[in-house]
Amino acid sequence: MTPLLFTLCAALASVFAGFVGSLVGIGGGVIVVPVLTLALGVDIRHAIAASIVAVVATSSAAASTYVRERMANLRLGMFLELSTTLGAMTGALVAGYLSPKFLYILFGCLASWTAWHMAKKAKDVAEALPPDALADKLLLHSSFFDKAQNREVAYRVTRSKLGLGVGAIAGVLSGLLGIGGGAVKVPVMHLAMGVPIKAATATSNFMIGITAATGAAVYFARGDLLPFVAAPVAVGIIAGSKLGSKLLGRTESRLIRGLFVAVLGVMALQLLYKGVTL
Repeated sequence: MTPLLFTLCAALASVFAGFVGSLVGIGGGVIVVPVLTLALGVDIRHAIAASIVAVVATSSAAASTYVRERMANLRLGMFLELSTTLGAMTGALVAGYLSPKFLYILFGCLASWTAWHMAKKAKDVAEALPPDALADKLLLHSSFFDKAQNREVAYRVTRSKLGLGVGAIAGVLSGLLGIGGGAVKVPVMHLAMGVPIKAATATSNFMIGITAATGAAVYFARGDLLPFVAAPVAVGIIAGSKLGSKLLGRTESRLIRGLFVAVLGVMALQLLYKGVTL
């Protein structure tokens, strides 16, 4: 493959990844890594490093829209980042000592687990949720205006300590796999903490840039970040993220959830196959 063709393919794939990533809060890394490794033949460590840069770009492009429209819960995002940032640094440091085969299988298992749990949730959280004194004290509860339903949606955050613990795991996986941690954060916020899917997606987009930037510094210092790979990915991601962030508020929640599950399901199968056959 010529350098020009590689650049065009990487950029076009990244536009799609940025669009989907900004809609479902996963940063696009779950799409970029498989495309770079399975379709374009990039070593997985270089693909993960480029993906982390792409995640920062996704967050930068989409988060401003979500913050302006009050869809991102800033208090909740910064609270969860306390543990996620430390996890991201740990994951990035450990990644240099793991085999590509293990990373493929780990990435595939993560995507499978997330897709399965999201598919089980047929509607936004509506059941009675347990009270959370810590969330009350930190004022983590919030609301946003849902343009698709033309109404204000208020919600109360619960299980904040669980979210903090899982945030550390999301950070480790972000550093290991270059995904920003959104593939774990969105389901946890939505399924366990009582956050509606749109607010979870918007908050995740706000968080993933901070998480990914922590890991990106480690990959850069180690020499895994190749500008020839990262540059077209970042440009494509920004373009796609801008479009996706404008559509989130007008899109039905069930469509966002369905898209999330479909993307992760396909990628999980591809990566597990690659890991087993490598």
